[in-house]
Amino acid sequence: MTQRIFDTHLHIIDPAHPLVENNGFMPGPFTVDDYQRRIDGLGIKGGAVVSGSFQAFDQGYLIDALKALGPNYVGVTQVPGDTSDTRILELHEAGVRAVRFNVARGGSANLDDIDRLARRVHDLAGWHAEFYIDARTIDENLSRRIAALPAASIDHLGMHEDGLSNLLRLVERGVKVKATGFGRVELDPAATVRAIDATDPTALMVGTDLPSTRALRPFRDEDLALIVDALPADRVADVFWNNAASFYLGA
Repeated sequence: MTQRIFDTHLHIIDPAHPLVENNGFMPGPFTVDDYQRRIDGLGIKGGAVVSGSFQAFDQGYLIDALKALGPNYVGVTQVPGDTSDTRILELHEAGVRAVRFNVARGGSANLDDIDRLARRVHDLAGWHAEFYIDARTIDENLSRRIAALPAASIDHLGMHEDGLSNLLRLVERGVKVKATGFGRVELDPAATVRAIDATDPTALMVGTDLPSTRALRPFRDEDLALIVDALPADRVADVFWNNAASFYLGA
């Protein structure tokens, strides 16, 4: 593609750093070099390295990855609720810009703790909150809590077609959505992309989900082409770069 892309969702799996088994799963390596070889020619010029469940609260791999990838890449990390202000500011200096709550795979705190941590890191460092969650499980209470956060996003188009109405209610209230992980969702990506973009033109952001751990199929270059085809031509630059650059880089 010739369109500049901000890859809002990628994982770096460096065996030089600690990994933990999650639900019986242990990923294979996917280093910065592996990622850069895979995206060659796609027009990706920045992105967000996201901590996976199998990395728990390790930050070493993330700090090393961000150093190697450069200033247009940021981190989305998992931290315990009692992480000190000093440590959060250290991670911010290293390039971290969001905290992730992995509701779908377990390990997240209860709703009060999620709310408290999301607000604290935003007040302290301007971080937003990212949710890996099946949108079917977003009841009215959780929807209100997510929408009331200072800034938040939902991974992988909310995962399931039956959760689309829940997802769009959040989009109406300013929550962002990543068009990522087409190999792990149960929905029509093109129709979902159009619905989100029509609801809020600033909401939608793209990503590769590389290396697509545990997905039924890995990312394909055609996934990006599908998004281009689903959108009016004048919406592509915002969805592929501008929305995410504003959200992650403040640019």
